[in-house]
Amino acid sequence: MKAKTIKAKVLELRKGKEELLRREYENWQNYLRGDKTAQLFSATKQQAERLLGRLKGKLKPNKEYPLILRRDVYRANTKLTPYWLKIPVYGVKGGINVPIKTHEPITDDMVCREAKMIRKDNEWFVYITVEREVDERTPKSILAIDLGIRWIATTVNSNNPKPKFYGMELRRVKGHFFWLRRTLSLKKAYKAIKKVGHKERRAVNDILHKISKAIVNEALENDSIIVLGDLKGIRRNGEGKGRRFNRKLNNGFPYYKLSQYIEYKARWLGIKVIKVNERNTSKVCHRCGFKGLRVGSLFKCPNCGYTCNADYNGAMNILKRAMGYMPIAGAALTQPTTRYDETLRVEEPRISWL
Repeated sequence: MKAKTIKAKVLELRKGKEELLRREYENWQNYLRGDKTAQLFSATKQQAERLLGRLKGKLKPNKEYPLILRRDVYRANTKLTPYWLKIPVYGVKGGINVPIKTHEPITDDMVCREAKMIRKDNEWFVYITVEREVDERTPKSILAIDLGIRWIATTVNSNNPKPKFYGMELRRVKGHFFWLRRTLSLKKAYKAIKKVGHKERRAVNDILHKISKAIVNEALENDSIIVLGDLKGIRRNGEGKGRRFNRKLNNGFPYYKLSQYIEYKARWLGIKVIKVNERNTSKVCHRCGFKGLRVGSLFKCPNCGYTCNADYNGAMNILKRAMGYMPIAGAALTQPTTRYDETLRVEEPRISWL
């Protein structure tokens, strides 16, 4: 069984339902913070105890924790919405039914598990965990992904080594918000900085979802297995490369989040994802294996004289390493037969605004 999360928004509620939902939600917060007299539905109170066990009493101040619900999502043929969520409420037999609008359909082959409800800017959102049986696909090629600063993701496929670059829009957005925060900090507008941070996270997450979807679709179209470089030690690798580089590495580029998005989207479609050690993949030439030099976005090999895009070089090294790590698939997988010379032509991003 593979799992994923479907986001939904609670549509406009009548005043009575809104008040009951708000009361149950606030009683949940009070119970988590030690008020055992807070009136909660019995099953919801059990969920609160489980959450407290996982948190081990370390609750963050001023944070609202999602209200954890049972798997009571059902379909109904109404003009308003096809989906409704049943919320157990203390003192109300049968709870309350609220209409929700999902960002994607809940199909018949999905089984709804728990749901988590959160309040944002006086609006209600639900995150529904769904599961379904997924058959793992048999790969015919390898899609290697290099994560970097200039392009957050560069992909190379074993049946077509022409690279695809992702992240142009992400760099623009991160740069804009960095400038905005710095300008506001000079004016000591700290509340505005906090709001800007929330807006930046939403914008970045939206871009990451689009990039990960495009990469997974690329793997799906080519019957590929996805290979990611293991990100352990990526922060240490940036030591000694300058303040601007380290700022981008440590605060700017969400590598782990992008990796997670790629993994869960791929596995939901039956695409296998593996990780390989990416040690020195950015330092050695993928043609001759000798240590080279990185000058800006270019990689130069002093041994064979080869010059190419540095992120492309890293992706090719990950692709070669993946070939050696997968003896079971080895013969069936397409081997790279041609090379892409970055000095002759730089491939545009697959989606120009990503």
